[in-house]
Amino acid sequence: MYPKRIVCLTEETTETLYLLEEGERVVGISGYTVRPPEARQKPKVSSFLHARYEKIEALEPDLILAFSDLQAEITNELVRRGYPVFTFNQRSVPEIFQMIRILGAIVGVSARAEALADGLQAGLDVIKRNAAGFARRPRVYFEEWDNPLISGIQWVEELIEIAGGDPVFSELRRARLGKDRIVSSEAVIAAQPDVIIGSWCGKPVRKERITARPGWESIPAVRTGHIYEVKSTYILQPGPAALTDGINALHRIIAGWATAETPVAVER
Repeated sequence: MYPKRIVCLTEETTETLYLLEEGERVVGISGYTVRPPEARQKPKVSSFLHARYEKIEALEPDLILAFSDLQAEITNELVRRGYPVFTFNQRSVPEIFQMIRILGAIVGVSARAEALADGLQAGLDVIKRNAAGFARRPRVYFEEWDNPLISGIQWVEELIEIAGGDPVFSELRRARLGKDRIVSSEAVIAAQPDVIIGSWCGKPVRKERITARPGWESIPAVRTGHIYEVKSTYILQPGPAALTDGINALHRIIAGWATAETPVAVER
């Protein structure tokens, strides 16, 4: 028997189940879930780091899906309470595809999961082919947090490359924890990115704060105004959103830079 009452503690598994046409199995979601919109009608049982155990118990789940070591305390408590828990830990684009296939198998729809993964891969391939036609590739600094400065996690940096850019801190991508991807302001200045893309984990990116940082006026992205935001729900969710809306946003930004005839300095 496949699980019929699933609690999802993060958004990407909820969205994946709905894309697999198995949304009726979802009985509880994270309070941060926005995709798909219809899932918002489900009971909200957790934030990213905290869970309301009494609400979860009332839902009588036969499977709980979690994500990463950051939810270890929650999952440990749920296991102690006797619940079956599966924790994903995808940090790269291939691992996102693996998550989709595993989740499909868990609920008994492997063929649908394979079709979903194939469709998502086809979309990435189209973008990669388009990007191959760019005459030039921008150096891209992706900022996941502003204080301290944290550079992009692995799947984000991989998607930037597929979209046509070259991450300036690619050597840090495999660091799973944010604290291991902290960069100094001086390092960003030295990297001289052509494009800056911010996604501050749910809070709005303030471009004026970026341009006001001491010494950043020498950065090409600041001089030419190529500073952008991609919403966290699109790019910092390691699931279908990142492989669709997330990379599409990255590709539009990078294409805008790559196809501009001459970068023009912005009056300050």
